Amino acid sequence: MAKDLEGKVFLVTGATEGIGKAAALAFAQRGATLVLVGRSREKSERVVKELKEASGNEKIELLLGDLSKIAETRAVADAFRAKYDRLDVLVNNAGAVFTDYKLSADGIEMTFALNHMAYFVLTTSLLDLIKKTPKARVVSTSSHAHKISKMDLATVAKGKGKAGFGAYGDSKLANILFTRELARRLQGSGATANCMHPGYVRTGFALNNGPIAAIFIKAAAALFARTPEKGAETIIWLATSDEAASYNGEYFFDRALTRTTSFARNDELAKGLWELSEKLSA
Repeated sequence: MAKDLEGKVFLVTGATEGIGKAAALAFAQRGATLVLVGRSREKSERVVKELKEASGNEKIELLLGDLSKIAETRAVADAFRAKYDRLDVLVNNAGAVFTDYKLSADGIEMTFALNHMAYFVLTTSLLDLIKKTPKARVVSTSSHAHKISKMDLATVAKGKGKAGFGAYGDSKLANILFTRELARRLQGSGATANCMHPGYVRTGFALNNGPIAAIFIKAAAALFARTPEKGAETIIWLATSDEAASYNGEYFFDRALTRTTSFARNDELAKGLWELSEKLSA
């Protein structure tokens, strides 16, 4: 495989399994310097070892942090900044769905905290590096689940007692709105931001909600889900292809530009979400 990513620095969250791990392997095989973000030291160190062995690339390292916590997300950004003076590609991919309503350490509904605020805090904490790196890219994982959301900025951060796929849909709409406003703010810098839907993928997603739910999720995945490698294709394409470099602020599925809901195309809502996120992370 061509080592066309030699000299480029990639930061990938949610890279210890599923589509994040599949994308990380592809980047490593092509020679990228790879920094992974993980929450569990044991699991993350095992994945780093596996990726090094599978790719023959030793330029893979780990930053530990719980991205549902704003302070730890900032600490990850600070640790990255302490070692690197460029960021060619940031892949925001960490995420989960929580069926039980709970708040994060910062008092934010947990799904929104992990699936949106982590993207926002990590990206904005590294925005100067992104802007100064030639042709940098930010790629964020969203979902067609955004279509169920009619986001209310007054209640979305606390979830209004809502959990499960209602909160998940809000967070995935937030990913698209965040990408849209980020792209506007990157105009003129040479950097771009896009997001994508990976499809229904056979991963560890949603297995954190108890053994009974896990049984049904695994059974459905065995029958209907695509492989992590297939789900990762659009991430890899957005992060590395010449064709994708011409897009900014868009949403993709299977490497094709894909229509979103009217809520996801609402620039005032995108701006309002950005301002809310600034307040929540202040």
